[in-house]
Amino acid sequence: MKKIHLISLTSLVLIGLVLMAFSFPQDKEYGPEWEIPAKYKNMENPYKGDKGLKNVGRSIYMKHCRSCHGNRGTGNGAKARMLDVKIRDFASEEVQSHTDGELYYMSIIGRDEMPSFEKKITVEEDRWALINFIRGMK
Repeated sequence: MKKIHLISLTSLVLIGLVLMAFSFPQDKEYGPEWEIPAKYKNMENPYKGDKGLKNVGRSIYMKHCRSCHGNRGTGNGAKARMLDVKIRDFASEEVQSHTDGELYYMSIIGRDEMPSFEKKITVEEDRWALINFIRGMK
């Protein structure tokens, strides 16, 4: 009887350990490189350097981006852990080396787990205000 009890207890402990191992976050990798159309790669930011849009950009970021990208753009927002891919830090050289048009495409058009904001951020000036705000996160 003790032997059966011991085997049952051992089985439960092993099952518990296996379940715990899968409940902890696994190391994530970044998604594949973006394929950005030439139209966006060469797109000029008509509001580049417009400091009057800083608060607009911040407001849009807080409303639409913060939940995944975090307060400082480091990719540690509350929803980030639910995503399949790791989010890049906006201050990183990799992100900041993109053209404004490329950032526009990634931020507004989106792909996969990065949603499109074309219908949520409809004013072009607001879209560029967001890009300017992301630029300022370096």
